[in-house]
Amino acid sequence: MKAGPIELGEGKSSAPKAAVNRGVAILDFILRILAFIGTLGSAISMATTNETLPFFTQFIRFRAEYDDLPTFTFFVVANGVVSAYLLFSLPFSIFNIVRSKAQNSRILLIILDTAMLGLLSAGASAAAAIVYLAHQGNVRTNWSAICQQFNSFCERISGSLIGSFIGVVVFILLISLSAVALSRHK
Repeated sequence: MKAGPIELGEGKSSAPKAAVNRGVAILDFILRILAFIGTLGSAISMATTNETLPFFTQFIRFRAEYDDLPTFTFFVVANGVVSAYLLFSLPFSIFNIVRSKAQNSRILLIILDTAMLGLLSAGASAAAAIVYLAHQGNVRTNWSAICQQFNSFCERISGSLIGSFIGVVVFILLISLSAVALSRHK
């Protein structure tokens, strides 16, 4: 005797499963846009950060720019690369919305998302260490905190870290969502 579609579990379960996969794909798209805005904003904020302090005369000035420290340059480049990747990954995300059962594009995205997570977290962590030194200094190495003098500079570099770490959290969510979507296909 043949089993009917309800007995095999084929009746109503395939339609909600496709709807859930489509919902996951839409959430993936929204999170990619959010991460793009955060990383691009961080890169722009850091790249346009500078402050000049006047000294006793008009000819001698102290200036702080982001490119004075190679770590901040790496931060800007890392956020720029990740922003470009997120922009170019949006068509794949749209493809996953249209074809919610696609697996190869999700596998590609999960691999590239993991690589971009590593790059973004490396840039953000390195910049966070320098920002900490700028705020606190280091007594053992005789580095004084510069944020007492360059207040605006320090506020901007600290603010740019926020967007980058938001991008890190969003990438963790994207990787988790992709893993959930891939596990639901089987």
